This record gives sequence, structure tokens and C-alpha cells, in this order.
Amino acid sequence: MTSRHFSESAVVFKPDMACDVVPLTPELYQHLDERYDQFHRHALIALHNFTADWSTWEIHPHGDEMVFLVSGEIEFLLNTADGVETVLLNSSGSYVIVPKNTWHTARVKHAASCLFMTPGEGTLNADSPAG
Repeated sequence: MTSRHFSESAVVFKPDMACDVVPLTPELYQHLDERYDQFHRHALIALHNFTADWSTWEIHPHGDEMVFLVSGEIEFLLNTADGVETVLLNSSGSYVIVPKNTWHTARVKHAASCLFMTPGEGTLNADSPAG
């Protein structure tokens, strides 16, 4: 068993809860869909670093997403039935759970590093929350 680092790889949780380590490459998401049946019943654990606001909104129709702040400060915007709700993550260890089928995006307040636990099947991206 060797240690690994999220700067080089991500982890796929398969339906049987076994883990695969996958290298971070520009083709990562395409390979995940190809290798894991369009990511049906799988989840991705990955670390992402942000220095700028997200340019799009996204939605995960097959499960909740958890975002854990490692460092920095980032504000998540969730498009709910009551309007856009904001959740500020500003201390290491804080997190947000983005409910299934909720369009969301983020504004970076200070360069941020976040650990994502994402149900990837059917993820969509759009310029606005209306899709």
C-alpha cells in the first residue's frame, strides 16, 4: 500500500464501495464515463483548487454532492425553489451539501481548495441555472 496525493489522482467509489484510484488528466471526465458506464451509481472524490469564480452552473441529478473546504474562502450559490441561496465556506473544515437536482455555482472570495464528493452520473453544466 502506498500513499497518494490528490494533486495527482482522484478516487472513484464504485457501486460495491470499492475504490479505484484514477490519474488526473485533461481527459479525466471522458474516461470516467467510458470506464464506469456513464458513471452510473459511482461517486468521484477529487480535490480542486480555485482562483476565479466558476464560469458555469452545474447540477447532479442522481445524488447529493458534498463540498469540503480545505483552505481559502468560497461562496456557493444554490438555485432552490425559494430563489438563490448562498452558503459561505470560510474556515477549513466547513462544508456544504448540495442537494440532488440543485443547480449550483461558486464565487471565489480567496483562492480556495475544496474536496468534492460527487455523484457524477448525468452531471450537466450550463451558463445559467435554467440550463
